[in-house]
Amino acid sequence: MAKRFKAAIIGGSGYGGAEMARRLLMHPDVELVRVASIDHVGEPMGAVHPNLDGATELRFEDLPPAEAARGCDVALLALPHKVTAAKVPELIAAGVKIVDMSGDFRLRDAAVYEKFYGAKHPHPDLLASTFVYGLPELNREKIKAAKYVASPGCFATTIELGLLPLARAGLLDGATVHVTGITGSSGSGIAPSAGTHHPSRAGNLKTYKPLEHQHVPEIVQTLGDAGARDVQLRFVPVSAPLTRGIFATCFLELSADVDAARLATLFDETYIREPFVRRPKKRLPEVVAVAGSNYVEVGFAVGPAVAGKRTVTCFSAIDNLIKGGAGQAIQNMNLVLGCDERASLEDVGNWP
Repeated sequence: MAKRFKAAIIGGSGYGGAEMARRLLMHPDVELVRVASIDHVGEPMGAVHPNLDGATELRFEDLPPAEAARGCDVALLALPHKVTAAKVPELIAAGVKIVDMSGDFRLRDAAVYEKFYGAKHPHPDLLASTFVYGLPELNREKIKAAKYVASPGCFATTIELGLLPLARAGLLDGATVHVTGITGSSGSGIAPSAGTHHPSRAGNLKTYKPLEHQHVPEIVQTLGDAGARDVQLRFVPVSAPLTRGIFATCFLELSADVDAARLATLFDETYIREPFVRRPKKRLPEVVAVAGSNYVEVGFAVGPAVAGKRTVTCFSAIDNLIKGGAGQAIQNMNLVLGCDERASLEDVGNWP
């Protein structure tokens, strides 16, 4: 039986491309018809992504964007930052819907993009209104109506979902939030480097880009869209000896009248109808509970009231490659195409 929609992946040789392909190959409504890449041209997907061996006969093809998307309803982009920006106008001209996993169209301010990504944006005219920011828990209705979606970054997704209930309630207005985000090695991509090489990563913890990570303005922009005025973010990312997963801890000082009962109400009101966000009631979030899945865990802890203030700590955990990357891109694709939002994403992760 023919499927309703056709999709192409552009940039399919990396970890994100592999996860998108895996999800599309089991999708009930969307057929993966083409995978473009400048690497491994002519090779079968299973030769590069061993988990796909025998699952598809598709091979990597070196194609211009418009040719890669020919006859497709949607193009899923898994290209590096700064590469995507140059490719998108051709896809827009081709009339195909786009879900982009890079950071090239998440920010609305070209000057901020240049500061954090180290290059002038080649098409700043596309930033302000062309792409919808693809966080379904905040922008679901906008995504449904969109042709072009910029999926959030992995750290951004984790931190935004940990803080979204507070932003919506006005509790982040004027606040300074201190964040530590611990991430697995797959977030660094498939190409090895000295910093991601196994002997230097295993058994090690180290920070990188402290207080200047490129997801900071994305998070501040998104929390502002959720209602937070003048929020400041102090973010320190940490590389951990994990393959998959991100764990974020967000610290802030709030009024003493913000107690555990009020926070529980805010979190439950925000996420009670969200298919992929859960708040464990008898434990706090942990990576192993969501790794391998599109699910998110959120939670919080509150300190004692001291001098009219109380320390609140929000926790969140995701799989960086799925809800932090390819899975959220598929979730956005489902919304854009009018499919069941949960299609090909409802499987839970492994335990232990």
